[in-house]
Amino acid sequence: MAASAPTPRATGSQVEGRCGYYVAKKKRFCRMVAAAGKRFCGEHAGAAEGESARKRILCPLDPKHTVYEDQLAKHLKKCNSREKPTPDFFVQDINAGLKDETEISEQLVPISSLSEEQLENLIMKLKKATEGLNSTLRDQIMSHPALHDALTDPKNGDSATKHLKQQASILGNIEKLKLLGPRRCFVEFGAGKGKLSHWVDVALKDAEEVHFVLVEKVTTRFKVDGKHRKKNAVFERLQIDIQHLCLNKIPVLSREKLPVVGIGKHLCGVATDLALRCLVGACGARGEEGNEEPAAKRMKNDTADRETPAVAEEGSYGTVPEQCSPVAGIVIALCCHHRCDWRHYVGREHFRALGLGALEFHYFQRMSSWATCGLRDVPMEVLGGPVRRGDPGADSEEHDGGGHPVTESHAESPPGCLTVEEKKEVGRLCKLLIDHGRAEYLRRHGFRPALQRYTEPAVSPENVLLTAVPHRPCPAPGASA
Repeated sequence: MAASAPTPRATGSQVEGRCGYYVAKKKRFCRMVAAAGKRFCGEHAGAAEGESARKRILCPLDPKHTVYEDQLAKHLKKCNSREKPTPDFFVQDINAGLKDETEISEQLVPISSLSEEQLENLIMKLKKATEGLNSTLRDQIMSHPALHDALTDPKNGDSATKHLKQQASILGNIEKLKLLGPRRCFVEFGAGKGKLSHWVDVALKDAEEVHFVLVEKVTTRFKVDGKHRKKNAVFERLQIDIQHLCLNKIPVLSREKLPVVGIGKHLCGVATDLALRCLVGACGARGEEGNEEPAAKRMKNDTADRETPAVAEEGSYGTVPEQCSPVAGIVIALCCHHRCDWRHYVGREHFRALGLGALEFHYFQRMSSWATCGLRDVPMEVLGGPVRRGDPGADSEEHDGGGHPVTESHAESPPGCLTVEEKKEVGRLCKLLIDHGRAEYLRRHGFRPALQRYTEPAVSPENVLLTAVPHRPCPAPGASA
């Protein structure tokens, strides 16, 4: 196989010390480092005629890369795609929720295929279910002195400033709930680069017995973990899907018995439900076979509690549950409701109580993207076709690791005459209903939940924060009760 010659459309030239193989698909030279005296990297070594008689083959564990055939046995022992030992805290589908999928209809059709009557019926159900819920959503935009210097840094771009404002407000809310202190284990779900845990650590300064567990399913580049190697706080990163994470079996938690504070910034869709079930499971409140709402363990005054506004007041815990909770608090910024899944959703019981089910949930979670789908470039007229943006990152629901463009949900346009503002309002109500189901789930398991706007819509269109503190938290080891 001969090396491809650069074409007139090539973008850039070969860099000294880099591979000389031209990748036609990418219209550039390979950027891998070539060994001393070699023209090509190991991956493209066969491109040099007569340079080597050694044969490269596809790795049987991951065909995305190749390996020398005579070194296959050695490579398989260290390949990053090899099967690794299962840690103790991996419990298959422990937080998955519903195992019986019979409730999920196979007759689902795109929203654009619904008749006007069907859509109007769905919107009527939505408005009835969310009647009065707006009063439970309050503004709680805060900041924290730990981020003052970073926020005032003139080198910040718009994106960096927006993320810092959100992190500052989340940190302020954590402190308001009296969760920012020593002898704690902060578990950051969907940690990404770990910046939220970083700022919590900065705010705690030299507090004693503070541990951070960063949970992320995928390998992440440009992590900030390295900044904490010489500090008192202990940082541990777990690469695991939240669906299979058992908090009680994480060594630092089973050994130290520290109260847990679950945190997250823009925890995407279904990951929020998995994280909530994971935290409730740490409290020993999970039911058998994924049925997380056993009747025998519900609070006796559940009816009266539902009439109380969903507000986690600072320092007010009540005395309802019989046992204290090992989870000291939960502070999670919500997003990507269109990525929710009925099988994993923790608010199913709340939906059923409202006369709703899997079918309504499916359409509500799809319509939830209307609230943040970036309609500013669309004329304020009747929507007659799909809504698309040339730059999905501009208004897509944002994350620390970059935006997830909403494509399928955005491409769906409802029948009939819905203006842009009407569509946004429907999407906002869908999000509110889904989040309220999550708050009710936490309430049934001994927490005082709250939903609040923690930042301005201009900073992030996903600006709702879910917080919760237990009615009776367990005191940290060594602390006075």
